[in-house]
Amino acid sequence: MRIGVDACCWANGRGYGRFTRELLGSMVRLAPDDEFLFFVDDRAARRLDLQADNVTVVRVDQSESPTRAAAANGSRRVSDMLRLTRAVGRERPNVFFSPSVYSYFPLPSRQRAVVAIHDVIAERYPHLTLPTLRARLFWRMKVALALRQAEIILTVSDFSARGIHEFLRVPTSRIRVAGEAPACVYRPSEEEDIRAAASRIGLPEGARWFVYVGGFNPHKRVTALVRAHARVVHDEREQAPYLLLVGDAAGDAFHRDVEGIRETIAEVGTTDRVVWTGFVADEELRHLHSGALALVLPSETEGFGLPAVEAAACGTPVIATTQSPLPGLLKGGGIFVSPGDQETLDGALRLLSKDARLRREMGRRGLVAARALTWDAGAEAALGAIREAAR
Repeated sequence: MRIGVDACCWANGRGYGRFTRELLGSMVRLAPDDEFLFFVDDRAARRLDLQADNVTVVRVDQSESPTRAAAANGSRRVSDMLRLTRAVGRERPNVFFSPSVYSYFPLPSRQRAVVAIHDVIAERYPHLTLPTLRARLFWRMKVALALRQAEIILTVSDFSARGIHEFLRVPTSRIRVAGEAPACVYRPSEEEDIRAAASRIGLPEGARWFVYVGGFNPHKRVTALVRAHARVVHDEREQAPYLLLVGDAAGDAFHRDVEGIRETIAEVGTTDRVVWTGFVADEELRHLHSGALALVLPSETEGFGLPAVEAAACGTPVIATTQSPLPGLLKGGGIFVSPGDQETLDGALRLLSKDARLRREMGRRGLVAARALTWDAGAEAALGAIREAAR
């Protein structure tokens, strides 16, 4: 088959980009007899590091990279999207795969397609993710078009599949699941590497820390994490752990609440115990995960919760939302908290700060669970959905 792919998301720094890079890498390797046509803009082309005999890169001029223009406050030009549409029409693939609805563009009529919708967070919490009525309108139009043009909707978990059925009214017969996994770089680190990584971000010798990885959007409930961490700081004083906020605070695809988080930190008096690291590369993040007391992900909901799985792959326990697949994926590997349950969140941080034996046991169980997940399994499922759509 000739499989067209919207590879513009290759340059995305969030979960969409990770899914695109890891899944496509496995798909290309597992299907050597198929030809993959990667449609990319200049930004994605510069970052595309996948070289294989069965991959053809089709560069399409764009006035602005889709990974930036499709942001919550962005606006993609119709002319840019039509250039992509026409490029697909010229190549005429047997089937087209969009790894994320985020960068979706109209496909030629009668083009068979599979579109990945990772979650329904924007549908459940539009006021927390899309800051304007205009942004919400364009998001709804884009998703509606994708649903109309695609034969099959791919998603990342059974949890997300249920949400897509409920909120987008997609019949379960049209939904397939391709799960995610930790990248191979994520594994337990040596103590020397952990200490060096901590030093590089300015932590003092002997410091302990919790880590958060992700966007700073309201639905991530980072302010709740800040308040829970503050209570641990006030309890433990000189021995109190730090909180590492890992992620790009300057730019994001969706609505941000960075100022609200900073104001909360100032309000609770933990400015000297919270470290904004900015973006951290995987190899360095692996060390920070390995040395952490826990990875904390207290979101309203997660379609998959990949940062928690990546931390678990480093032998680190997690504190994560119950509104996600994580309680099942990492069973025994952490403490799972209902969104808005501040008391339980506070208690979870206190417990894992003090109980080293429990941390070790949860870390061990989480590591076993994370190692059972593979991108090859997700790629096999995605290829199955693509072949089904092409019939």
